[in-house]
Amino acid sequence: MTAMTLTFDAVDEATPGPKWAARWHRSWPAYEAWFVARGGDSGPSREECRSALRRHMPELVPTYDRLVALAGGSDRAARFLSTWCPPTYLGGCSVAAAASKRHVRLVRNYDLSPELNEGLLLRTQWRGRAVMGMVEFLWGLSDGINDAGLCVALAYGGRSETGVGFGITTILRYVLETCDTVEEALVALARVPSHMAYNLVLADASGRLASVEMAPGGGLTVMPKPVATNHQSGNTAADRPAFTRTFERRAHLETLRVKPRKLNRHFLTPPLLQDRYAQGFGTLFTAEYDPKARALGLTLNGERWNQPLDAFEEGQRIANYAQTPLARPTPATPPHSEPPSIGVDVDWALAGSIDWSAVARDFAEGRGRDIRSYLSTGAPRRSCAVPSVLPSSAQGPICHATN
Repeated sequence: MTAMTLTFDAVDEATPGPKWAARWHRSWPAYEAWFVARGGDSGPSREECRSALRRHMPELVPTYDRLVALAGGSDRAARFLSTWCPPTYLGGCSVAAAASKRHVRLVRNYDLSPELNEGLLLRTQWRGRAVMGMVEFLWGLSDGINDAGLCVALAYGGRSETGVGFGITTILRYVLETCDTVEEALVALARVPSHMAYNLVLADASGRLASVEMAPGGGLTVMPKPVATNHQSGNTAADRPAFTRTFERRAHLETLRVKPRKLNRHFLTPPLLQDRYAQGFGTLFTAEYDPKARALGLTLNGERWNQPLDAFEEGQRIANYAQTPLARPTPATPPHSEPPSIGVDVDWALAGSIDWSAVARDFAEGRGRDIRSYLSTGAPRRSCAVPSVLPSSAQGPICHATN
C-alpha cells in the first residue's frame, strides 16, 4: 500500500556514475518484476538488442554500454536497457506547443497513478551535450530539452498493438542527444522504429513546431497542428476513449488561441488537468519548456519548480495528490466498459487506507470498480508477485502497472 504522494528528485550527473547507479539499484527490482512478468526473457537476445541499437542509434552505444556495466552487466539488465522490442506499456498525457515572433513554449501534462512514475528530473552531458528531462526506463525520457533549445514530449497513441522497434522513451533520448532542430528530429524519427503507437510534439528555439504520430514497427505521420492526446488519426479505435477523455482534451487543445506564454495555464485547469488519481489517471506534473531560454517550469500539484538547463539545481519536491480537489462526477458508463467515476461521496481522508497498487493493476488490465472496494480491509489480492512500487513506464494490460 502506498500513500497518495510522489517524490520528485532533480539530479545532475554529467556522465553515468554513482548517482545513476544508485537510482538503478533503487528502481531495478520493480522494473525487473515487470520485465519478467511480461515475457521480457522471451524477447530478443542481448546480442540482438545491442546490434539493433548499433544499427539504428549508434551514437548511444557507448552510453548504453556504460549503463549496462553500472547496472551489473547481466543479460536481463542489458536487454531491458536497450528497450528493443520491450513488453507493452501504455499511458496518458496531453501535449501542445505554440510560437510567436518572440516566444516559444511546449507544454505537457503527464497523467497516471502517483505510484507509477519515477519522479526523476535528470540533467546529463553523456555525449558532451546538455540534456534535461523527465526520466522513463531509467535512461529514456518522456519529455525533455537540450542545449540547442530542441524539446520534445510524448503521449500514448491509444492502441496497444506492437511492432519491431524501440521503446519510445529511448527514441526521445536519442533525438535530444543528436539533433539541434525540429527538422533534424523529424529525419531521425522517420528512421528509428517505435515498437508502439505514440504521438510526439516538438519545438525548437527558432519557433519551428511539429506533431507526429509514430506507428508500431516504424514510420510516422506529420500532423497539421502541434497538439497530441491519446488517439491517432485513421480508422483504428482508441483504447478506452471515454475514460481517458482523449477526444475531449484534443478538441480543447485544437480550439485554443493563446499566446505561447499563456499556454501553460490552460494545462492547469480542466479538461486538460486530470484529478482522478484514485482511478489511476491524474495529472502528476505539468512541464512547460521554453526553447529560447532552455528552461523547464515544472508544476507539481500547484507548486512551480523552475529549472534552467544552464543553472540546474539539484533538489527534491514532494507532491501530495490526496490534497487535490475531488474529481468531478463523470457520466455513467455501461458495465465492463470503462472504469467508473469515484463518486462525490468518497472521503479523501481514507486515501491512506486504499491499496493503490491494486487500483493501478486493475486499471492497467481494463477492470474498474468503486474505489471504496480497495480499502485495506477488503482490497483485492492477486496471485502474482508484484512490487508495491512500480515504474511509470511499466503500464499496460498486465499483472503489474505503468505511463
